[in-house]
Amino acid sequence: MPPSSSPDYRLAVTTFALAIFGLVMISSVSVYQSYNSFGTNDFYFWRTFWHLVLALPIWFIVSQIPYRFFQKIAPLFFFLTILLLIAVFLPNLGANYGTSQSWLSVNFLPSIQPAEIAKLALILYMAAWIEKHHAKITTLEDGFLPFCVIMGIIVILLGLQPDFGSILAAGITATAIFFVAGGRITHILSGATLAVMLLIPIVMSKTYLKNRFLAFIDPTADPLNIGYQIKQALIAVGKGGWFGVGFGKSVQKFGYLPEVQGDTIFSAIAEEFGFLRIILLIAAFSYIAYRGLSIAKKTPDIFGKLTAVGITVSLVGQAFINIAVNLSLLPITGITLPFISYGGSSLIISFIAVGILINISRNGNILYDPINANNSNRRRNRRPHRSPARYY
Repeated sequence: MPPSSSPDYRLAVTTFALAIFGLVMISSVSVYQSYNSFGTNDFYFWRTFWHLVLALPIWFIVSQIPYRFFQKIAPLFFFLTILLLIAVFLPNLGANYGTSQSWLSVNFLPSIQPAEIAKLALILYMAAWIEKHHAKITTLEDGFLPFCVIMGIIVILLGLQPDFGSILAAGITATAIFFVAGGRITHILSGATLAVMLLIPIVMSKTYLKNRFLAFIDPTADPLNIGYQIKQALIAVGKGGWFGVGFGKSVQKFGYLPEVQGDTIFSAIAEEFGFLRIILLIAAFSYIAYRGLSIAKKTPDIFGKLTAVGITVSLVGQAFINIAVNLSLLPITGITLPFISYGGSSLIISFIAVGILINISRNGNILYDPINANNSNRRRNRRPHRSPARYY
């Protein structure tokens, strides 16, 4: 077995602390919704508790698996994820929630949101593909166009649901991986421009998407209709002031904040804890970004480096998109706050992603040949794989 170093315990502790904080906040902000929907004020708390009980051992197991294993299974994982994304449209399998056909629901089994799985599958497949074709990543034919095809498959399937929040998160993550790998900035900017041009007519053709942008431009224009969610979110944030109204004392959670246990949980937290305390939550995600990118910088092989970058950008990027939406800095996307918002698929996949990142921190900074790792006579000072130039 190759040598290893200590895992990043600080990352693990920060992640666990966020999950526990999320469980506590679910117990507070979801009381009204739980009682109205299920006749008990702790439904969402216990569901989240059992999600966490399931996620923690999976997290530990994944953190023990050498991260190179995920490179081997990345193509199969990506293919199976595509099948799951297609399955949401099949009768008796797919289930809608709100405006999206985004769930798989089978009798006697928990519901699954394949979009959450797709984010991780895309990271692993992109990292594995780029390591194999890294020498050609700057070219149009063998670099940028294949990247667009891989990304396009996920975007099309998510767009059909439609789930534009997940498209935004996946697009940012994949672009970050491609950029760090050495992809040309001109290709990225050209692709982004084309994507925006294609999305504009789609957004304008969907009434609810058009309304989201109108509400973003002027939340006060129709505060009882299209601007209701963002208006109530801003009221909650403003009411919290510097020090908050106190834990459990939110008023906005009593039917005023839509999806208070999901998309708008940040606003309810801001109302109860206030600006000075909510900074700690933002600092926690910033610290995850710092630890994740530090792990990526120390990792000599391309797959490990790009996987670490992708996981970090995915988790932290999604968190800041959610926060920006609640502060009316971005249009409503439907993106949840990782480790905090209610949702089993999101919580479990997030822990799996961090488990992979922790294993990279344990083994990624050791310079060894993964193909011949069982050769105990191999020198430890072996030259590392060529790393993406932008990291150095």
